[in-house]
Amino acid sequence: MYAMLCTRPDICYLVGTVSMYQSNLGCDHWTTVKNILKYLRRTKDYILLYGTKDLSFTEYTDSDFQTDKDARKSTSGSIFTLNKGAIVWRSVKQTCIADSTMEAKYVAACEVVKETVWLRKFLTDLEIVPNMHLPITLYCDNSGVVANS
Repeated sequence: MYAMLCTRPDICYLVGTVSMYQSNLGCDHWTTVKNILKYLRRTKDYILLYGTKDLSFTEYTDSDFQTDKDARKSTSGSIFTLNKGAIVWRSVKQTCIADSTMEAKYVAACEVVKETVWLRKFLTDLEIVPNMHLPITLYCDNSGVVANS
């Protein structure tokens, strides 16, 4: 779990999903675990580079609609990058039950904006990103909103 949370955002979703079945793993789950380990072995020498000039802060968010069929909950994911290197990421089940894909995406965007406000203040207090006064770019899938308007 440490590797997933602190160093490997690329495996967060898979490890989280497989861990839900750790008390009763089936053949498909073991195959997934082996594939994760093979992937980690192949990519062990990959590193994140942040650079030092013109630090740019960007965030991405997306959600799916009721992936968890048992609880009927949607999943929100977001990643914050500094010069294209991940600094904060998360993938969580939404606390409310969305009635549509568009609503799930609104919930995801709202959550990421709240986290952005906190992160902006945190990075401003640390004084490591000189241009935190500039607008932060948020990329999200808004095709449902456009179709609804």
